[in-house]
Amino acid sequence: MTNSIQWANALSTRPSLEAAVAEVVDRVQQSLTASPDLGLVFISSAYASEYSRVMPLLKEQLSVPVLIGCGGAGIVGMNTQGEAQELEGEPALSLSVAHLPGVNVHAFYIPANNLPDMDSPPAAWVELVGVPPEEQPQFILLADPFSSGVNDLLQGLDFAYPGSNKVGGLASASAMGAQSGLFCNYKLYREGTVGVALSGNIVLETIVAQGCRPIGQTYQVTSCERNIILELATQDGTEITASDPNSRPPLEVLRDVIQGLSDSDRELAQHSLFVGVARDEFKQQLGHGDFLVRNLLGVDPRVGAIAIGDRVRPGQRIQFHLRDARTSEEDLELLLQHYQKEDLHTPGAAGALMFSCLGRGERLYGKPDFDSQLFRRYLNDIQLAGFFCNGEIGPVGGSTFLHGYTSVFGICRSKD
Repeated sequence: MTNSIQWANALSTRPSLEAAVAEVVDRVQQSLTASPDLGLVFISSAYASEYSRVMPLLKEQLSVPVLIGCGGAGIVGMNTQGEAQELEGEPALSLSVAHLPGVNVHAFYIPANNLPDMDSPPAAWVELVGVPPEEQPQFILLADPFSSGVNDLLQGLDFAYPGSNKVGGLASASAMGAQSGLFCNYKLYREGTVGVALSGNIVLETIVAQGCRPIGQTYQVTSCERNIILELATQDGTEITASDPNSRPPLEVLRDVIQGLSDSDRELAQHSLFVGVARDEFKQQLGHGDFLVRNLLGVDPRVGAIAIGDRVRPGQRIQFHLRDARTSEEDLELLLQHYQKEDLHTPGAAGALMFSCLGRGERLYGKPDFDSQLFRRYLNDIQLAGFFCNGEIGPVGGSTFLHGYTSVFGICRSKD
């Protein structure tokens, strides 16, 4: 028995499910010197027709009291050379096991039709999870993209468990129409959300790399309806109202911003333009990590309005953003550098999970293993596992959101 966290991961690429399960179980059991308290399994959708066999096979060979996981179009894990590897669109099975002394490990399954009404008190959400808020649990959440009500769930969990970090992703498949697979305590689920709440001697630290850089200046929303921005004004620190003479249609503002870009950025703006919404209403100088990046869904040339992938309200500050491979790399590297500096003062990180968008990986960078290898360049003694998601779950500015085109990392360490 040991008093420190132990974390082991193994990745298999064997096309036979039996052989893949046997390989990963054998490798993690050799790596761990204490009994595991938690298991996490991510399995390629190349095995989708065999999802019903995954849990019986693992139960037969692996003794771990709590186990969650899901299927993904791409899988992340540690290969036999001890390197992090991302396998996209091919058979792959990633198994992590963790010995977590002094940690309460509680798994749960939430069907979408069980979600409380959004006006419900925090107690309704606590009942759903089964862990009291005073335990300050940290959450890993895996959800079906079509039937989980995940945005309402995240809002409800933030309400009931403020200050608790929540990371995870939406299950994904490499083929349209393929069924999701969610796993919780040796059972297979096809919809809803599975999760684990970790409380006690554990900290779950997060890195949320949205892969964007701001362009132009910050503007304040002076008129909007739901997710449609009707008017913007230059944000100069003074209070702005809808009648402000400086208010202009956002499409007009955007044209000015694009006009001031370099030729290459102007070309990029044709297909990789996003809107960042500031999360902190009181922070004067906004910088890296202060914006929640959302899709630009469309424009209305008649009135000059733009629609974005989130609700907005008057007074919020926005800034247009661009995304490309170089920006994504710089964004993640900056966050890792910052984390590494902080990390030197608080050693003890044992394992990490990576939830990356299907739009990243080789599709974005043109080469494999990019985000995982960049992570390991800065944190090379941490076991890494995860999958490519249909949406990534992670915090920005103290609240939890569902992201796109993002890599979210959850890093586990003991408090002591």
